[in-house]
Formats: sequence, structure tokens, C-alpha cells
Amino acid sequence: MRVIVTGGTGFVGSKLCESLVAKGHEVILFTRDASRSRDHIHPRVRVVSWAPGAAWESWIDGAGGIVNLAGENIAQRWTAAAKSRIVNSRVEAAARLCAAIEKAAVRPSVLVNAAAVGYYGPHGDDVLAEDAPPGTDFLATTCVAWEEAARKAEPLGVRVALIRTGIVLGGDGGALAKMLPPFKAFAGGPVGSGEQWMSWIHRDDLVALFAFALGNPAAKGAINGTAPNPVTMKEFATALGHVLHRPSFLPAPAAAVRLLLGEMATVVLDGQRVVPKKAEALGFPFRFMEIEAALRDVTGA
Repeated sequence: MRVIVTGGTGFVGSKLCESLVAKGHEVILFTRDASRSRDHIHPRVRVVSWAPGAAWESWIDGAGGIVNLAGENIAQRWTAAAKSRIVNSRVEAAARLCAAIEKAAVRPSVLVNAAAVGYYGPHGDDVLAEDAPPGTDFLATTCVAWEEAARKAEPLGVRVALIRTGIVLGGDGGALAKMLPPFKAFAGGPVGSGEQWMSWIHRDDLVALFAFALGNPAAKGAINGTAPNPVTMKEFATALGHVLHRPSFLPAPAAAVRLLLGEMATVVLDGQRVVPKKAEALGFPFRFMEIEAALRDVTGA
């Protein structure tokens, strides 16, 4: 089927486009900078400008599904301006897609929208499935607004799946790229207390989950995009040290992390213990269920 992808040049999106092409789908990438994106995407992906005033809406008409990954990177210092960009980029992207869906003569059957486990806010050791309530901090309220914007496609007869993604592990970017250098320099260890939970997922599993949600009529509403076995930050550091044959006992103090990252430090210092209850109930086949196996794969160790 024809699949529209937004945010398809990034760490997850580029791999998703490759996977969808390999499965025989016609993939249309919506991007604000079509000329620059052409160099970062699979050659069989059609690139369409999503800039204001561009004629992108006609591609929605007759498409089978949409995957919306668009949004400002949260891995930056959360100034007032950055917060505004983080929220608005997500809400506006979903709103633009829903407005185009409403106009389409033949509407897509499904919208798979990215979301985040930040929806739940800090919960200590509580195990969080999809029915857990939202938090009240900045990231949680952002996620609520993001999901609400996407859900506006539901009254239009479109199935909406919201993939609440955890920390994505891949070998060429993402969170792991920032964690590897100190470990390789024999200076690695847990961030903060080490007791906070880390809900992670291998990038290959996340890409497969997005594709699974596109094709499975039962995949709707919130779906946690995390591996079945979350770990504490201390457990993660121990596993990474073991895989790399490096020590893992030099922590990054919470105070230093807050000084460096500001409010954004809450993402790594608080964490959530999230489980993919719905994905497992739907029969999604995780390839990487244990952190050490996932780290061995992404590091090539």
C-alpha cells in the first residue's frame, strides 16, 4: 500500500522507510527540506515537500496509511523557546495531517503516530501499562497534547495507533551514542542514583512495531513501544560495561546532570518502568527482550 511517512530521515524514520520499502510498500516521505532529505533516504522512497504552501495534500488522498514521526528533538536544553518548539512541532504536524485526511476523497485507513513513555511522568517503581494515567510534568503534558491532536483522525473513520516509545537503542545514533564514549574511555557508570527505571527498545523492534501497527486492524489506541523487560539505570550500565569489557562503576552525579541539561535532566534521572502489555497481547514478536542481548547486537560486541 501507499504509506506516508513524516519525520522519516531520522534515527528511527530512515530505518522504517527502508523496512517498508523492503516489504513492498510505496513509501512517500513528507519533509520540509526535500532537496536535503534526498541524500539521507532509501532511493526508492519518493520525497515530497511538506513546506507551507507545497502541494502535499493530494498524496494523502488514496494512501493506505500514515506514520507520523515528526517533532522537534527533545534532547536539548528546555528553554522557553525550545519547549514551545517541542510542543508545537508535534501538535501542528498531527493537526495538519488530520486536516488533510478530512479533505481526502479516499481516506487512509490508519494513522500510526509516534508518542513517548514520558506520557506517564515519574512513577518510581510502579509498573506502567497503557492504562496508567498521564503525568503532570512538561513532557507528560506535551505527550497528552500530541496524542489528542492525532486522535482527531478517529472521528474521520481512521484507526489511530499511538506508539509510546521508550529509549531507542541503535548502533549509529540515539541515546547510546552519547553513552558509549565514557564507557570506552573506562569512565562509564550509571546516571544519577542508578535506581531509576529505563524503558528501552531495540531500534529493529521499534521499526517492526510501527509496521505491525500499520497492518494489524486490532492495533489501536496507546501501545507501549518498549521491550518487555525494563531495567534500572544501574543494571543498564552493568550490562553495557560487560558487553564492552569496561568498568561500570563511575556514576554521573545527578547534580552534574542537572547542571548540564537543566530541566531536561528529568528524562534520564526519573525514568519510568513501562511494559508493552498491549503489544504482547496482540502477539507482536519481540526479537530483543533482554538488555544485554540488545546491547551486544547494536555494539557489534
